[in-house]
Amino acid sequence: MPEALRHATLRQLQIFLAAAEHSSFARAAELLHLTQPAVSMQMSQLSETVGLPLFEKRGRNLCLTRAGETLVPYVERIAQTLREASEAVDALQGLRQGRIKIALVTTTRYFAPKLLAQFRAQHPQIELDVSIIDREGVIAQLENNQVDLAIMGRPPTHMAVVSEAFAKHPHGVIAPPEHPLAGKKHLAPQKLAREPFLSRESGSGTRYAMEQYFAEHGLSPPVLQEMTSNESIKQAVMAGMGLAFISLHTISLEHQTGHLVLLDVKGLPVVRSWFVLHRAGKSLSPAAVAFKQFMHAEAPAYMKTLLPGSGSKRGHG
Repeated sequence: MPEALRHATLRQLQIFLAAAEHSSFARAAELLHLTQPAVSMQMSQLSETVGLPLFEKRGRNLCLTRAGETLVPYVERIAQTLREASEAVDALQGLRQGRIKIALVTTTRYFAPKLLAQFRAQHPQIELDVSIIDREGVIAQLENNQVDLAIMGRPPTHMAVVSEAFAKHPHGVIAPPEHPLAGKKHLAPQKLAREPFLSRESGSGTRYAMEQYFAEHGLSPPVLQEMTSNESIKQAVMAGMGLAFISLHTISLEHQTGHLVLLDVKGLPVVRSWFVLHRAGKSLSPAAVAFKQFMHAEAPAYMKTLLPGSGSKRGHG
């Protein structure tokens, strides 16, 4: 296969990626402004070049063969390299346009959309390609060089990245307003030890922060019920199912309406940071540099408005 692929054209690889992503020759033709017969012909020629079929029909669905699945990540790297080359040339001309691919961990959904909209308003010529996924998914996209930038609360340690903190990220413990600990002042961390807790999945940044907090106070990890989203956790806490250690950027609305309260516990809130990061050695386009500068300039003040008590004279902690 490696020798055969030397004769594949860049246009064929572009068509292959579009067809693979959308599982449709018709959709690939539409996106690339080609006719469907032209797409079919190019894919037939690419399969002949490779020496193996790349697509197969399963009923009405178009699916990748094993050879096609094997080829996808390599073609993605070629496409990414070409895009970076184009952006590098643009950088020589001082251009701030193009496309930025950004991966965000799920907790950022409480602040990122507003900031992304503000960035687009300031830079309408820059296209944003954004994915909001769990931490492991963000790390996988960084590892595979599928994104330019990522935003998360805890940078990975097993790969070389350049990470810059752009805002504080406080965490605290929430409860329903009728909970026995609600309203009490300066609670000892030991008061939490026998309480049931609702938590994000193992490996998430919030889960890691919670486990560190308990360990630092010599407490065993609490009895947990895992949930896959902050929204599920908040609803469960409001229903009286337990307490939760959570990012304070996620609870502004529920706190304002009195559906959730923030417990006053010694050592809380735990304040960490939000980071914007990219793979070490990656050359950033002027557009990506502009986005990083925007986050440093605009995000801290906006994110403070999301914290419990930010709308009143006195906040928590």
